[in-house]
Amino acid sequence: MNYIFISPHFPVNYYNFIPHLRSFGINVLGIADENYENLRPELKYSLVEYYKVNDLHNYDELVRAIGFFTFKYGKINRLESFNEYWLEQDALLRTEFNIPGVKIDQIEFYKNKSRMKELFNKAGANIAKGKVIKSLNEAKSFIEEVGYPVIAKPDKGVGAAQTFKLENDNELKNFFKSKPDFDYIFEEFIEGDIYSFDGLTDQNGKIVFYTSHKYQRGIMETVNNDLHIFYHSLIEIPEDLYEIGEKIVNVFNVKERFFHFEFFKRFKDKKWYALEVNMRPPGGFTLDMFNYACDFDIYREYASIVAENKLTQNYERKYFVCYIGRKFSKNYVYSHDQVLNELQSIIVMHSPISSVLSDALGNYCYIVRSKDFSQIEKAIEFVHKIRN
Repeated sequence: MNYIFISPHFPVNYYNFIPHLRSFGINVLGIADENYENLRPELKYSLVEYYKVNDLHNYDELVRAIGFFTFKYGKINRLESFNEYWLEQDALLRTEFNIPGVKIDQIEFYKNKSRMKELFNKAGANIAKGKVIKSLNEAKSFIEEVGYPVIAKPDKGVGAAQTFKLENDNELKNFFKSKPDFDYIFEEFIEGDIYSFDGLTDQNGKIVFYTSHKYQRGIMETVNNDLHIFYHSLIEIPEDLYEIGEKIVNVFNVKERFFHFEFFKRFKDKKWYALEVNMRPPGGFTLDMFNYACDFDIYREYASIVAENKLTQNYERKYFVCYIGRKFSKNYVYSHDQVLNELQSIIVMHSPISSVLSDALGNYCYIVRSKDFSQIEKAIEFVHKIRN
C-alpha cells in the first residue's frame, strides 16, 4: 500500500503516525515544504521517500509530486494531511488521482457550516437557527426572528477565525462596514457548555474509538478576548451524546477517518445542539490526550485500521486528562518551574505551542491526568492563577 502524507512534520505530533504506518508494511511517502534535513530523525527513518515542494499552496507542485510517486511506486492508495487547512486540497487531489477517501463532491458538507446543518437535520440533531447572510437587511430580518446576540462566522472557515458575537445594532452595522468579501452565516446564540465528541471509524464507517471533552469556553471567546484555555476529557460519556454522535457519523459517511464534532449542552433544557463537524483529529495535543486517558496508542490504532481494519487492542477510559494552556501575555503567579514541581505527580506532558495555534491554545501547555477530578481542578487553578 502506498500512502502519501501531506505535511508529516506539522503539527508536530503528527510524525507519530508515520512509524506505525511503516510497521504495518505501508509505504509512506511524504510531501511538504520543509527542508529534508530539518525533519526529525524518526520521521526521516520511517518515510520511504520525501518530496519537497516550495509551497504547499501550489497545487501544480503537488500534482507533480504525486505524479512522480505514482510513476515510481504505482497506484496511490491513501492521501491524508489530517489538517483542517488542507482538507479541501486533499479532497481535490484524491479526486484527480482517484485515491480512496473523501472526494471533492463531499467536501462542501465538511467545510460549509450551512451544508453541515442540512445533514444535522437529517441525523435528527438539534441545531442553532442559522442563515447565510448577504446584506444588512437580511441580517436585521434574521435578528428580528432570533434576537440578539447572534454569532457571525464564515460559512467556510477554519477554527474561530473572523468569528464575532454581535450584541446590538451598532455592532451589527460596524460588522458590515468591515465585513470580508465572503459568505457569512449568522446563528442564534446558544447558552450552554461546549463538549466535543471525538473518535475514529473503520473502513466500513463503524466507530471503533470515541471519547468526549468538555471545554472551559469557546475558541471564539478565547481568540477574540486573548484568554487562556483549559479542556478535559470525560471518563463516562453521556449515552445521549454518543447516540446523536453516532447518527451524525452515519449521515456524514465517515469512513476510516478521525472526527471531531462540537456540541452545546444548552443550559435551559439540557439538550445537545450540534455546532459543527470537523473531519480530522481534534487540534493541538488532543490525540496524545486520548493516549494518556486510555493508556494506549491512537497513532498505532489508526495505522492498524488502514492496514487491517481492526484495532490491535481494546481500550478503556481510565483517567481524566486536562489540557491547560498559558499565554505569555498573562502575569501568572507561579513560574514554569513551580508548576512542574507542584504538579509533578500528575503532569504527563508539557510543551511550547506553535505560533500558528497559540491564539486559541496558548503559548505553552501542561497536560495532567488523574482519576480524581478534584486534582484536575486544583491543577487548573494553580497553573492559571493570575497576579492581581
